[in-house]
Amino acid sequence: MRKLALLALGSVCMMAVQAQNIMNNPTSNHGNRFEQLGTILPTPNEYRTASGAPGPKYWQQRADYNIKCELDEANLKLKGIETVTYYNNSPDMLTYIWLQLDENEHNSQKNAGYDDPSSLRQVSANALDALEERKTDNGYGHIISKLTDATGKALKYTINRTMMRIDLPAALKPGQKFVFNLDWSYKISDRMVKNGRGGYELVDGNHLFTMAQWFPRLCVYSDFQGWQNHQFTGRGEFALTFGNYTVQITVPADHVVLSTGECQNYAQVLTPAQQARWAKAQTATEPVEIVTLEEAKKAEQGKSTQKKTWIYKADNVRDFAWTSSRKYVWDAMPAYVEGKKIMCMSGYGKEAYGLYRKYSTKIVAHTIKSYSKFSIPYPYPVAQSIEAANGMEYPMICFNYGRTNPDGTYSEATKNGMIGVIIHEVGHNFFPMIVNSDERQWSWMDEGLNTFVEYLAEELWDNKFPSRRGPAWGIVDYMKSPKEQLEPIMTNSENIIQFGPNAYAKPATGLNILRETIMGRELFDFAFREYARRWAFKHPTPADLFRTMEDASAVDLDWFWRGWFYGIEPCDIAIDTVRYAVFDANAVPQARTGGSPRMLSIDKPLVNAFEDISKIRNREDKSIVFQTDADTSLRDFYWRYARGLEPYDSVTKVPMPSFGTPEVLSEAEKAKYKDMHLYEVTFSNKGGLVMPLIVEFTFEDGTKETQRLSAQIWRKNENKVTRVFMTKKKAVSIKQDPMRETADINEGNNTWPSAAEPTKFQLFKMGGAARGQSQGVNPMQNAQQKKN
Repeated sequence: MRKLALLALGSVCMMAVQAQNIMNNPTSNHGNRFEQLGTILPTPNEYRTASGAPGPKYWQQRADYNIKCELDEANLKLKGIETVTYYNNSPDMLTYIWLQLDENEHNSQKNAGYDDPSSLRQVSANALDALEERKTDNGYGHIISKLTDATGKALKYTINRTMMRIDLPAALKPGQKFVFNLDWSYKISDRMVKNGRGGYELVDGNHLFTMAQWFPRLCVYSDFQGWQNHQFTGRGEFALTFGNYTVQITVPADHVVLSTGECQNYAQVLTPAQQARWAKAQTATEPVEIVTLEEAKKAEQGKSTQKKTWIYKADNVRDFAWTSSRKYVWDAMPAYVEGKKIMCMSGYGKEAYGLYRKYSTKIVAHTIKSYSKFSIPYPYPVAQSIEAANGMEYPMICFNYGRTNPDGTYSEATKNGMIGVIIHEVGHNFFPMIVNSDERQWSWMDEGLNTFVEYLAEELWDNKFPSRRGPAWGIVDYMKSPKEQLEPIMTNSENIIQFGPNAYAKPATGLNILRETIMGRELFDFAFREYARRWAFKHPTPADLFRTMEDASAVDLDWFWRGWFYGIEPCDIAIDTVRYAVFDANAVPQARTGGSPRMLSIDKPLVNAFEDISKIRNREDKSIVFQTDADTSLRDFYWRYARGLEPYDSVTKVPMPSFGTPEVLSEAEKAKYKDMHLYEVTFSNKGGLVMPLIVEFTFEDGTKETQRLSAQIWRKNENKVTRVFMTKKKAVSIKQDPMRETADINEGNNTWPSAAEPTKFQLFKMGGAARGQSQGVNPMQNAQQKKN
């Protein structure tokens, strides 16, 4: 979701210690930040090598599912029976296995029991209802009605909140498999009230079901942790086992079901006209409506008492999710990755038609192709986005927001938010659905890596896209936070205060700094693709990523992992003094220290306040074609608005909605050096985090020159360094990190002569509506009204 087991093998106690940024010589001004990670990382073994690749004896478990389920819309219940075949590929004998019962999250008694603080300032009717509900069992969560082995013999089990242990009748030896049958049911929750990823939403009297974490499923048993059976609190997501699925889904006959995998019986569940449209979509160059807007509107007018069963199959996936509603418009078109066809699809109600019909499926296609470029070719036959007023991901399917105003207009924030969330959630197919990290323990390996590639894909969508997470300058405010509000990236998800910046933005920004400033695009991209290739359909740990990035690039990055991932220190590098000299006997070195409702204007175009280095390099790279240039149908009012092609209305007002001895030179040598200017610059590391030095000189004629020094400049003194720079012109000013590449939290001490730090302004203004619902007067709507 857009949203630590420790790296080392060993006990939980060892894990807690090894998450810290251990200093070898904490009282010294050197020998700390550039030492190798050493024992912080786990010892290489036959399962995971020192290079970061899987070892010769790497293994992982497998679980296959055959499930039959039925949706009872009238009573808002789901019941199912499943047959699970569990393969023990480990070298260990297992006497029990663990399953996840994630729906117990909604139960007032069986949830994980992780309490959060509260105060009287947070009291609301819902809060009071929740306090009262906790006193009794509210009826939510999985009800297990039957559990037997393959012969029908009852099995013993124990439920501990969101986890279920099945005690095996005999030890499961290495190489053996175990088959069991499980009958269950649960009451479906209103996700708009109970939150969570799955459940229903009621829109215009009709339900929109997003069925996620809906069936009991195997926990991961791994070489580095054993059973991952940490309780599900609703934040830390999932550690899951790959397997093959066959799922039969019975729903009201007027519903449309979209799902992980490929449907096996369209001939039985679609009309002849819809089947014909599906056939047409296979070769289409624009999205084709399989279920049309008119058909969806008509279906909303009545509720069928008949039933249909949709059958889906999916191989080598770690999870399975589906959605069902009579509200759905469904469109599709193919995208091609290395010659393989992937059907890109979207499902959405009429409330989202104005945005989803134009954009969603094309965003899905763009995402699949972009991520394939930066990681591995997309391996599955389907990728789809479902509009559901939330954001969550599963193999081949994800749920995203994006609804218009009733008149069909929408704000630029809604449009850009929808594009970003679709890219993010579809991108999760790669991380962690394929590169299958443990989300429960390492949220950043899921969210951070995905947010980074999301940023790359957004930048390839439109060079003016206002990406929020990725550019270094965007993380500065978080890095300025008080130390008691910060924790290392290498922290368990349940213990993080500012989850978004820590798990999403900081790791994504760190990877972008590696790509743009420290390693360079060529070395970084090769190493990152190698990581994805090595760990596709496997279970990587942080150490596997860290080691692979160094192994494939020959760049020592331990200092960066230490500072950015294990530490909380910010970057604050200051120019302290500058001494200036020319090759002239008379030169004197210099040194300087470094009643009525409140009204709002119509929103200005949303573009990043700072043109970051990624945007500039992407624009200069002639091999890059932005999606809005390749497909001009993607250009809407806001594409023109961001470029000044639609005028900004500064007049209309609307109500406010509810970062040594001199050498003796010959005359010829004097002539050679007479135009050389030397600058001795002293830098101090005020923040603690070491970073490269990026020094820009501005000369008397207005031209500029940038000189770059690697972070290793700090290795002999991590607090202060002095460096001599040579230029052929006289500088009038010097600036450290001019393109804001290092997330420096105080730009006020980055210049010589010193300059005041500019004030900040807010870039996004968003109201308190349901997520993804455009509302209020927007520039598109205002412009249309003026034309009429």
